[in-house]
Amino acid sequence: MNKTLSAEALLILDHYLHFKVGTATCSVPYFNNKTLGSRGALAVHVGKGSPLGLSHEVRDLLFKKKVAPESLNDDTLKKLLVENNLGIDCSGFVYHILNTECISTEKGPLKKRLTFTQARGLFGKMNAALHPAKNSGVLTFTDDVNSSIIPITEVTPGDIITLVGNSGEGERDHILVVHEVIGENSKAKTLHYSHSVAYPEDGLYGTGVRQGNIEISDPSAPLLTAHWSEQHIFNRANKSKTELRRLKR
Repeated sequence: MNKTLSAEALLILDHYLHFKVGTATCSVPYFNNKTLGSRGALAVHVGKGSPLGLSHEVRDLLFKKKVAPESLNDDTLKKLLVENNLGIDCSGFVYHILNTECISTEKGPLKKRLTFTQARGLFGKMNAALHPAKNSGVLTFTDDVNSSIIPITEVTPGDIITLVGNSGEGERDHILVVHEVIGENSKAKTLHYSHSVAYPEDGLYGTGVRQGNIEISDPSAPLLTAHWSEQHIFNRANKSKTELRRLKR
């Protein structure tokens, strides 16, 4: 058994992992909107932009700076993104992956499947309808209105792993998207996931979209008894309310 997201969703994922300008390539850096506090800005400026939106913004930025795309290398591209606050947060990343997955599998756009539970008042609901990516935070995805908890035995690409609640170290809620499931005899053995994250050792320029895996020895056991390839995320998961979830409808 080997299941993956659709080719279209995997392509969007690859664009985040290998963001390209000219001949330069880097992963799109992690963006912390809470730190910058720029919620009223365009999606691309608040960690919610698509790869295409980021590409357009970089193109315009290079034009204004009179910098040729061909002059960039991998390191200078990453610095350009970071120093101009262009990146993606964890929920923005998941939104664009799952939106593409929903459309490619003929389920319609993701915004039609979500109830924006964090939107307040008439203006908030209108804003959510117009800018769904900006209004799809981790708590939107984890709300029981939008998703339900599933056992490991039912996991499939497009499911999400959510880490909610203060870990005691001031960390934010987090979300991962399962992009591939490998198994034997219809039993999941390895979950491959993608996310956008910043680790303490990443420094200013090392953050961004990356991937990991979870090795399942007993599908009937809790997810946290499995082996997680990223120790930071595993530690964080142990300190959070960690759930394997699937979007409804």
